[in-house]
Amino acid sequence: MTKHHFSYLALGDSYTIGESVPLHESFPYQAVQLLRKAGLHFSAPEIIAQTGWTSGELAEHILHTKLLEQYDFVSLLIGVNNQYRGLPAEDFENDLGFLLKKAKHLTGGHDERVMLLSIPDWGVTPFASNRDRELISTEIDHFNAVCTKAAAQFHVQYIDITAGSRKAKSDTSLLAADQLHYSAKEHAVWAEKVANAIRQVILHR
Repeated sequence: MTKHHFSYLALGDSYTIGESVPLHESFPYQAVQLLRKAGLHFSAPEIIAQTGWTSGELAEHILHTKLLEQYDFVSLLIGVNNQYRGLPAEDFENDLGFLLKKAKHLTGGHDERVMLLSIPDWGVTPFASNRDRELISTEIDHFNAVCTKAAAQFHVQYIDITAGSRKAKSDTSLLAADQLHYSAKEHAVWAEKVANAIRQVILHR
């Protein structure tokens, strides 16, 4: 295997930092561990994410953050707080366009090295028990339709983690102690998908 040391930047919100689980159990860290086990040399992931961030807040933060000139891989998982706050999907679409262009630029224009993850459905969690769960799921689907369209438009990899996140409705082991975010077990599922996507790109270089 190549001795190249790969770099990975993860952009997002609470789902990326792994709110309510230890940092090393978040999906970016678990993905890197899987890749290292596969014999690939990966530096620890760089994470730019904060609980509560909308796509606009992430974009704003990136504008004022000193980043490396280039990363081998970039993942993006954002949008749940836009939905939660009732912000327009049109604004999200504009922000997503900016974020994906930035991500592509950071990989040196390698579209296939950018991974856009779909938004998990928090509507199935106990946290949403006193809310309109059906409406939340419908809105999440609407935001994810924007993500699907953007991934196709910008030729980046799209990774669906929404369907799996909905299994938390009947399997509480997929949820963290706060009953809103996801447990290390669910992060492992996301990590596997991200690691597989990265591995395929490296193998077909």
